[in-house]
Amino acid sequence: MDPSKTSTSADVPLLSRQNAPTRGNQWVIWRAVFNVSTTIIGAGIMSIPATLKVLGVIPAFLLIVLVALLVDITVNFMLRDTYAGQSTTYAGLMKENFGKIGSLAVQICVMISTLGCLIMYLIIIGDVFSGKGEHLGVLQEWFGIHWWNSRYLSILLTVLFVVLPLVLYRRVESLWLSSAVAIILAVVFVGICSVMAVIAIAKGQIVRPRMLPELNSTTSFFDLFTAIPVIVTAFAFHFNVHPIGIELGIPGAMTSAVKISLVICSIIYFSIGIFGYLLFGDSINADILVNFDTSSSGTVVSPVLNDIVRLSYALHLMLVFPLLNFSLRANIDELIFPKKEILATDTKRFMFLTLILLAFSYIVAIAIPSVWYIYQFMGSTSNVCLAFIFPGAIALRDVHGLSSRKDKIIAVVMIVLAVVTSVITIAANIYNMIGCSS
Repeated sequence: MDPSKTSTSADVPLLSRQNAPTRGNQWVIWRAVFNVSTTIIGAGIMSIPATLKVLGVIPAFLLIVLVALLVDITVNFMLRDTYAGQSTTYAGLMKENFGKIGSLAVQICVMISTLGCLIMYLIIIGDVFSGKGEHLGVLQEWFGIHWWNSRYLSILLTVLFVVLPLVLYRRVESLWLSSAVAIILAVVFVGICSVMAVIAIAKGQIVRPRMLPELNSTTSFFDLFTAIPVIVTAFAFHFNVHPIGIELGIPGAMTSAVKISLVICSIIYFSIGIFGYLLFGDSINADILVNFDTSSSGTVVSPVLNDIVRLSYALHLMLVFPLLNFSLRANIDELIFPKKEILATDTKRFMFLTLILLAFSYIVAIAIPSVWYIYQFMGSTSNVCLAFIFPGAIALRDVHGLSSRKDKIIAVVMIVLAVVTSVITIAANIYNMIGCSS
């Protein structure tokens, strides 16, 4: 594929080499912040409180900050090489550095990560509306259990009437408004949890949070590493750097947007983590929404706030869905139809890919009941490659001669840490699964 070809929009210019953004570009930056932040804050927010339970408050905070800093570095590696070359996709950037193998590796990882996230979103939306196991969904609590509020039908109606109209947009910039709403909903989610935590503190219904992890067994030691892929996945958005950055056309704007977004998301993540942990303590589930079920939230959560929290989060995921779908669709098109015209200009191909991906996501979401092991798998394989290993490799390859000695040292350390922690995480999951089955 020609590196200058992109499958992200109809009239996409190559990345501009203009100087840093002026005052007239401030609104452009904030529109990019909405899209970047929405891409970052997806299903990850639901499991952040569980990482505090595993790691303790202080290590979890430090890990969030560390991952955010490393993500900023890796995105800068990517943007710097992109501006120096002609690539307009992540796959194209890897092709410039490592040939077709590099391009294929990125496309496979992006497809695994984005498709996995889309499936998780639909699973969680189904949990909110129709519940899971002994936990009732919002619709079942309101109207009782009926065929029309079953899991398969609630997800289907969501896909048809909310998600489908959004994924039919052909330019990612067109989604800035829904992205802004999604960020507001994430803030509402954090805000309500903080209010609940304050109320619980006033009523004396919380326990003192654990600052450090408890290392009293081999299992708990391995559990520390299972929290790492959750944080990594929570910050993984590298597959959307090019679609968003290209439409901006201003290098300085994208760099600023990424930094602002990482600060916002770090604050939101740690806030929901600490407030969720204060609210539910060590009884917190891997999916915090389970704790907002009326059968498990007890007297801490009122029915009204309980429903607002779950519904706002479900709506947030509905609005995040099209951004990830945009990247997935573009990468699949680039892999299958490398010599075809830009996807957004071919209506038949655009509709075919859009409907097939949506139908497949729906079918798998109905078939798979839980998100936790999907999360663990992605965080220790595809996401760690996209977020750390591939950008680090680009800095080391340095085809444009832009990397300093310091950059290369950081890249080596980052790659080694990513590989080691991923191997340990996979081993920890295997160990825990064997322990649970024995």
